[in-house]
Amino acid sequence: MVDKEHIKGAAEKVKGAVKETIGNATGSDRLVAEGKADKAEGAARQMIGDVKDAGRKAADAVKR
Repeated sequence: MVDKEHIKGAAEKVKGAVKETIGNATGSDRLVAEGKADKAEGAARQMIGDVKDAGRKAADAVKR
Protein backbone atom coordinates (compact mmCIF):
# COMPACT_ATOMS: atom_id res chain seq x y z
CA MET A 1 0.00 0.00 0.00
CA VAL A 2 1.30 3.41 -0.89
CA ASP A 3 0.64 6.21 1.55
CA LYS A 4 1.55 9.87 1.83
CA GLU A 5 4.93 9.13 3.44
CA HIS A 6 6.00 6.93 0.53
CA ILE A 7 4.97 9.58 -1.99
CA LYS A 8 6.63 12.42 -0.07
CA GLY A 9 9.75 10.31 0.35
CA ALA A 10 10.00 9.54 -3.33
CA ALA A 11 9.51 13.21 -4.19
CA GLU A 12 12.25 14.26 -1.75
CA LYS A 13 14.63 11.69 -3.22
CA VAL A 14 13.99 12.95 -6.75
CA LYS A 15 14.42 16.58 -5.64
CA GLY A 16 17.67 15.62 -3.92
CA ALA A 17 18.98 13.80 -6.96
CA VAL A 18 18.25 16.80 -9.17
CA LYS A 19 19.99 19.18 -6.76
CA GLU A 20 22.98 16.87 -6.45
CA THR A 21 23.29 16.50 -10.23
CA ILE A 22 23.07 20.26 -10.79
CA GLY A 23 25.54 20.83 -7.98
CA ASN A 24 28.02 18.40 -9.52
CA ALA A 25 27.58 19.94 -12.96
CA THR A 26 28.08 23.49 -11.71
CA GLY A 27 30.68 22.74 -9.06
CA SER A 28 28.38 23.91 -6.25
CA ASP A 29 29.29 22.06 -3.08
CA ARG A 30 26.27 23.63 -1.36
CA LEU A 31 23.82 22.14 -3.87
CA VAL A 32 25.52 18.75 -3.69
CA ALA A 33 25.19 18.77 0.10
CA GLU A 34 21.56 19.90 -0.06
CA GLY A 35 20.83 17.17 -2.58
CA LYS A 36 22.34 14.49 -0.38
CA ALA A 37 20.38 15.79 2.62
CA ASP A 38 17.14 15.78 0.62
CA LYS A 39 17.78 12.22 -0.54
CA ALA A 40 18.42 11.12 3.05
CA GLU A 41 15.20 12.81 4.18
CA GLY A 42 13.32 11.05 1.40
CA ALA A 43 14.71 7.69 2.42
CA ALA A 44 13.70 8.37 6.03
CA ARG A 45 10.14 9.26 4.97
CA GLN A 46 9.92 6.07 2.97
CA MET A 47 11.05 4.06 6.00
CA ILE A 48 8.34 5.75 8.06
CA GLY A 49 5.86 4.66 5.41
CA ASP A 50 7.18 1.11 5.62
CA VAL A 51 6.72 1.10 9.40
CA LYS A 52 3.16 2.39 9.02
CA ASP A 53 2.45 -0.34 6.46
CA ALA A 54 3.81 -3.00 8.81
CA GLY A 55 1.62 -1.64 11.61
CA ARG A 56 -1.44 -1.76 9.39
CA LYS A 57 -0.67 -5.32 8.30
CA ALA A 58 -0.20 -6.40 11.92
CA ALA A 59 -3.47 -4.76 12.94
CA ASP A 60 -5.26 -6.47 10.04
CA ALA A 61 -3.80 -9.84 11.04
CA VAL A 62 -5.03 -9.39 14.61
CA LYS A 63 -8.54 -8.53 13.38
CA ARG A 64 -8.78 -11.82 11.46
